[in-house]
Amino acid sequence: MGIAIPIGLVAAGAALWGYARWFEWHSLYHPRAERLRTPRDAGLDYEDIAFVAEDAVLLHGWWIPAPGATRTVLYCHGNGDNVGDLVDDAAVLHGRGWNVFLWDYRGYGRSRGRASEKGTYRDACAAYEVVRVRHDGVENPPVAVIGRSLGGAVAVRLAQLKPVRALVLESTFTSVPDLSRVFYPRLPTRWIKYRYPSIDRIGDVRAPLLVAHSPDDEVIPFAQGRALFEAARGPKRFVQLAGPHEDVGWLRTPAYLDAIADLIEGPPLK
Repeated sequence: MGIAIPIGLVAAGAALWGYARWFEWHSLYHPRAERLRTPRDAGLDYEDIAFVAEDAVLLHGWWIPAPGATRTVLYCHGNGDNVGDLVDDAAVLHGRGWNVFLWDYRGYGRSRGRASEKGTYRDACAAYEVVRVRHDGVENPPVAVIGRSLGGAVAVRLAQLKPVRALVLESTFTSVPDLSRVFYPRLPTRWIKYRYPSIDRIGDVRAPLLVAHSPDDEVIPFAQGRALFEAARGPKRFVQLAGPHEDVGWLRTPAYLDAIADLIEGPPLK
């Protein structure tokens, strides 16, 4: 004789599961279509780039060339940004003599689709191919990947899959479950769908690494940045930033930009 399960209980369980998935997605992704600025606002020439991920999602980015550049910076932005928020950063990087490729994850800016963990990885690989083609299709292009916050997790995965000249991680977490335990210590984080397990992947990255994090970061604990650094194989370098999560970078810590330049242009770190 079977055990009858009340329909109401099944419905309640399904509703709870659905809400958990909704809450998780909206906690992790904050896509916005509006772009506040373009590179032209900073006096930069640029090209609109439409490109396609391996699952046929149409993506968008801005190619910002620097005269005579032999290096390109591929920027993986945070979960609440899009390319329009990165114009000033691009201007600084371009001013160092590097090409810059700004691009949006699916669902952000003019990129189609809906953000997901697997989707952001696919998007990053597609962005990498754009840069590779711009470097005459060479198999090992001189591309440096900068990832900030959520973008750091995307950048780690890209550097695990593709040969890159350098990897820069700014204000990045070790994994989504680790970060969730900081904010929701009583929730069963083992059931979280989105993982972004950078702490398990960083040891596979062979590119020279720069990790930058602020002890005043109120969103992603400083200890998680240090943990990523300690788990990496090297060559590697750590730069301590100043300021809260949304207000860090080379303006507050000029040595950070110099460290990026040393990584991209100089010999491999020892």
